[in-house]
Amino acid sequence: MRLSSLRFVMALCLWFVAIFPLSCWAQELYETVDGDVFQPQSALTDMEFSTVNSYRGPGNNDRRPNKDLPILLWWSSNLFPHFPGDTERVDCSRSSCMVTRNRKVQLYRRTASIIFYGTDFRAYEAPLPRLPHQTWALFHEESPMNNYLLSHSVGIRLFNYTATFSRESDYPLTLQWLPSLDYLLTPSAVSLEEKNRWRRAGLAPVLYMQSHCDVPSDRDRYVQELMKYIQIDSYGKCLNNRPLPAHLEDTSTATGEDGRFMSFVARYKFHLALENGLCPDYVTEKLWRPMHQGCVPIYRGSSSVADWLPNNRSVILIHDFASPRDLAEHIKALDGDDEEYSRYLEYKTPAKITNLRLLDGLETREWGVNDMSKPNYLNGFECFVCDRENERLNALKAHKKNPEQNPIPLPKMANGSHMGCPLPTPGYGSVESIDRNDSWLQMWPQDYWQSLDQAEGLESLIRHNASDPSLLWQHMQNIAGRRARGQ
Repeated sequence: MRLSSLRFVMALCLWFVAIFPLSCWAQELYETVDGDVFQPQSALTDMEFSTVNSYRGPGNNDRRPNKDLPILLWWSSNLFPHFPGDTERVDCSRSSCMVTRNRKVQLYRRTASIIFYGTDFRAYEAPLPRLPHQTWALFHEESPMNNYLLSHSVGIRLFNYTATFSRESDYPLTLQWLPSLDYLLTPSAVSLEEKNRWRRAGLAPVLYMQSHCDVPSDRDRYVQELMKYIQIDSYGKCLNNRPLPAHLEDTSTATGEDGRFMSFVARYKFHLALENGLCPDYVTEKLWRPMHQGCVPIYRGSSSVADWLPNNRSVILIHDFASPRDLAEHIKALDGDDEEYSRYLEYKTPAKITNLRLLDGLETREWGVNDMSKPNYLNGFECFVCDRENERLNALKAHKKNPEQNPIPLPKMANGSHMGCPLPTPGYGSVESIDRNDSWLQMWPQDYWQSLDQAEGLESLIRHNASDPSLLWQHMQNIAGRRARGQ
């Protein structure tokens, strides 16, 4: 290695040590002896799980005994994707690992990586001290509202590997709510002729169905304004103006794909499909279920959603309209024009799906949704981390054996694009126009900034090699004090 290159690597390594102690992989391995918050539905709810214990990838020639394999620790034990037991050997595409949910191995030398579930990750419960030889991996497919700490650069940079809804993450889960192409191609559950009969019988053109009202996207504020210009039937707790039929009042029916419920909502021509959080690539069943049923979604959520739509005329995007009044006029025009309305459902014909990114994403994703020919995405991410950790450990061994010929492997770290959710903003109007006592205003902007304080506090704990996470609050106070002094 040239002297200038060596100086660069050493300088980079020293910088990482100052900011993030685990990042210089060549340090000696650590020796040791052995409140309720509403959580939006996850795609995990509908996923059937199977282990991959008996599967050995075609490139896996790893014949090491279990005692010589690196260990991956699932810190969120309830997400451990193996049953029964709490420890398994996994033979992945290129290598093998031991995986466990037993936290007793946290400080083991062989424990190479800790896997966290984003919704459960709390700064004041982080496994400290953070050991120099261990990586952290993040699995977070749920709403940003579950943990805004991960939307700040200082928070997401705590992790080396990520599986999130963002296409920029290491193991993207962007299409997790779209089981297959056939799910989109399913014929409309209710014909247009029947939808029109229901319209003449008094059904509104637009359906709204939400029972979680105070969310970061502030969707109810927009719907309330839209209701001034067009009839909307709202059945959930939010802005409710119509009761559900008695046989559909069970909330568990409305969160799954119960046949009776699906038939009921499929009578509507348009569905308000408003995500609870606004993040690039965060696209949920709010979009895909109406399309599956043959209804036209009126969508607000991911700013990049157009990248995943079957064609350029399958969804009405709220951000294309200057105001709720303009949107209402567009919906009314489509409601009265069967030919134009039908164009939004042409994707039900395979030849009309023209988005190659969508087709390629469904075809090439390494995981499947209830597809037994592929691992589910929990097992898949576990194997992704296993293979990467074996690569890293092999590179370290090679470096230790011959430093001149084998440079030290540079640390892999996540960045803001792996999550990247912005500050919550009002669903309609400006912040200045909202009453100071408004519940949304008091909740979500504050939660966003408070989570930044926690992320900075945890980063400070790690940088100071702290072993007691309860010191988080002291570090947060110190940071706040320096900020107030302009330091």
